[in-house]
Amino acid sequence: MKKGIVKIHNESKQIYGAPKITETLKSKGYVVAEKTVGNYMREEGIKAIWVKPFVRTTIDSDFDNKFKNILNREFNPTTPNTVWVTDITYCYTLTGFVYLTSVMACIHAK
Repeated sequence: MKKGIVKIHNESKQIYGAPKITETLKSKGYVVAEKTVGNYMREEGIKAIWVKPFVRTTIDSDFDNKFKNILNREFNPTTPNTVWVTDITYCYTLTGFVYLTSVMACIHAK
């Protein structure tokens, strides 16, 4: 039983705790209590990694009104290097968040 608990824990990238491991074991036909799984995990020296949920910290209701639309949907500029497009996103890794930024210059070829 303990080897199965350690295997499930490692397959979950060490994120699963006693509740999810118990659920997994029960789906495989084992009859086991969550308390027992927790005790076995403690004996094996393993515990779940708690993943902090994402919390939005910047909420400004007037955010959109602060910017002017200087592009006016003119996506083909007449001169190079006058219109840029950017975006940013984040990806969660085991060591934390990493940020990905892309910047593109809109160049119209005539």
